[in-house]
Amino acid sequence: MAKPASHNLLHHHHSKSNWSKLVIILACAALLGAALAFNVFWASSYSLSSTYISVASNWALQKSGMIVVPSVRTNKPEAAENEIAKSKEGRGSERFLSATFADIPAPELPWEQMPTAPVPRLDGYSIQIKNLFYVFSGYGTLDHVHSHVDVYNFTDNTWCERFDTPKDMANSHLGVATDGRYIYIVSGQYGPQCRGPIDRSYVLDTKTRKWQSLPPLPSPRYAPATQLWRGRLHVMGGSKENRHTPGVEHWSIAVKDGKALEKKWRTEVPIPRGGPHRACVLYNDRLFVIGGQEGDFQAKPGSPIFKCSRRHEVVYGDVYMLDGEKWTKLPPMPKPNSHIECSWVLVNNSIIITGGTTEKHPVTKRMMLVGEVFKFDLDSKTWSVIGRLPYRVKTTLAALWDGYLYFTSGQRDRGPDNPQPRKVIGEMWRAKLEL
Repeated sequence: MAKPASHNLLHHHHSKSNWSKLVIILACAALLGAALAFNVFWASSYSLSSTYISVASNWALQKSGMIVVPSVRTNKPEAAENEIAKSKEGRGSERFLSATFADIPAPELPWEQMPTAPVPRLDGYSIQIKNLFYVFSGYGTLDHVHSHVDVYNFTDNTWCERFDTPKDMANSHLGVATDGRYIYIVSGQYGPQCRGPIDRSYVLDTKTRKWQSLPPLPSPRYAPATQLWRGRLHVMGGSKENRHTPGVEHWSIAVKDGKALEKKWRTEVPIPRGGPHRACVLYNDRLFVIGGQEGDFQAKPGSPIFKCSRRHEVVYGDVYMLDGEKWTKLPPMPKPNSHIECSWVLVNNSIIITGGTTEKHPVTKRMMLVGEVFKFDLDSKTWSVIGRLPYRVKTTLAALWDGYLYFTSGQRDRGPDNPQPRKVIGEMWRAKLEL
């Protein structure tokens, strides 16, 4: 017997309703499954990211055998509020790592503040001759460079003199060396911002305060490693004319009593690794070249004022020794370090290095400053950390007098919890060394 049409319609309605419910249930199940999967993936990726950042922040210390001291956490409400405030300001990632990224545990030194330099300077250069400390040029700001020398007298601890540099001499990224009377100034950057390097070189007679010119370098260089050795002025590495490409060329010229004995520079054995901002030290008839970097800021294309723009940099802690015609690689610094060309002194068969810059922050990619005082024992060829500066700072100008380690100038950090560079300074500090 045929069923009524109304019954068929009712059956069809019930079937459609059941099918809709099934679709809804399946959809909910799928959404729930996706949510669970995302939760697991997020947790695992967060764990992986945290592990990577922890490794990235401490790799240099682990390589050097140094112990990493973990940052201390606090449950105080005001500390939590500060964390939230910093995060809102866009700087939370700075606290995501250890508060002092890549700092190495170090003893405190008894720092005493001395008279501040007449002007603040970044990328300034210095030479000490007995009790006088000659501090050259440098940036006041990115838009202003100095063209003079300030002189500090360690005997009475005063800034005692100021005199001008030649008008055509570079203002920053110099190469400097001395024989105890004459100071040789090689190449460097002329002008503010990221202007080009020049090949002009000069010599200062510190007794008469007179300047003379030297034969120009074969090619301009930024911040080349420079030293007097075996009667010749040696210049090596630095950055090439574009400010970014590392140079490995090594040139020398015979000099005596402030005069060049040759008309042209001679090609020497190239340095194994190029780049600017390195310490170059003469000890026991051997040259030591320490730290540095590959790459640097470049002028922005088309900028009429050569405005600086960021480029990728690689900071390293390599140490090379030149003995005759052969370079030998020595144990590296405890961590990569650059901007230390005048940040060193020689004491008790050791090289002492103050401050500098290390590798970029692994998250923000910002420059990180160095606050340690390093010691390289030239007999055992070993590194140690002997102290900490009052703050992290790069391009320090260091000197040694009457058992005191002095440093002045540079660019300091933003505070104890932020190693990024901020203020250009002229402050001078000293601490008694007990080695």
